[in-house]
Amino acid sequence: MTASRVLQPMVSLLLAAGAAAGQLSAAPVPHAAHRVKSLHITLLSTMLADKGIGEWGFAAVVDADGRRILFDTGNYPETVLRNARELGLDLSTITDVVLSHHHADHTGGLLTLRRELAKADPKALSRIHIAPGIFLSRKTRNSDEEANPMVALRDSLEQTGAVFIEHDRPVELAPGVWLTGPVPRRHPERNWSPGTYLVSKDGLQPDTIPEDMSLVVDTDKGLVVLTGCGHAGVINTLDYARSTLGSRPAYAVVGGLHLFAASDQTLAWTAGELRAAGVALLLGAHCTGIEAVFRLRQLAGLNRRTAVVGAVGASFDLELGIDPLALAR
Repeated sequence: MTASRVLQPMVSLLLAAGAAAGQLSAAPVPHAAHRVKSLHITLLSTMLADKGIGEWGFAAVVDADGRRILFDTGNYPETVLRNARELGLDLSTITDVVLSHHHADHTGGLLTLRRELAKADPKALSRIHIAPGIFLSRKTRNSDEEANPMVALRDSLEQTGAVFIEHDRPVELAPGVWLTGPVPRRHPERNWSPGTYLVSKDGLQPDTIPEDMSLVVDTDKGLVVLTGCGHAGVINTLDYARSTLGSRPAYAVVGGLHLFAASDQTLAWTAGELRAAGVALLLGAHCTGIEAVFRLRQLAGLNRRTAVVGAVGASFDLELGIDPLALAR
């Protein structure tokens, strides 16, 4: 099996279940030969908004040495489109979009974005990077309706000329810019909400979001990790990224960590592991939780400048650090 391929048949439930159970091991991947020198990440969807409009969702645009990538697409169809315009960001020059997982608050803007941006450039958001399991059927206990929005979106997106590219292991998308693929779950982090189930031949199985993946940028300062919800667990993700790229320190974490409902014990353990991994900057958006960011700041030895609640328009820059804008400063 190749590390990535244009998606043809439906991925197997067995592969997805293996990722959920932590049975996937890192494929032998050469240590990165490239280090990104210029990196800027801007949040385009999250709940707090200093500019634009907020929502329960996540999206960010990544500029790494001039290579631009859209990571997740927010919840409502127009949010990311409107926020990008208000922030003066032209997304039509971006060919590659990464979907961290199937949830609607990360995929809801994709079809609108693809259709609208393709008017300016047919290649805009035409390559959609995913991990195995994103199209698996989901249900809730109380409904027979399909609970995975990507099942319906797939045909509509392919009709626009977009292609899905599946990654079942770490892959270097651009020099120094990596996708984790499915993350092995060595630590017992349970960073997902109950109530949705995977449909299998043996009946409904708890949905642990086996396809959850993150983007990792290798820099001279260390690894910069961008997560959508971190359903695989932020520490599992950092461990996997570091094992893949040579046990380098995790310099910064940006995105959603799904810790808004975490216990004090969980937050204390997470903060200790973040500190041990070398995390110096945290831009915690979306499902990280406001109180959780404050607790992680305190417990990981960070401060108001280095651990910030993410807002629409807030950014991380490799040279300048975090710009929280006025509201979260």
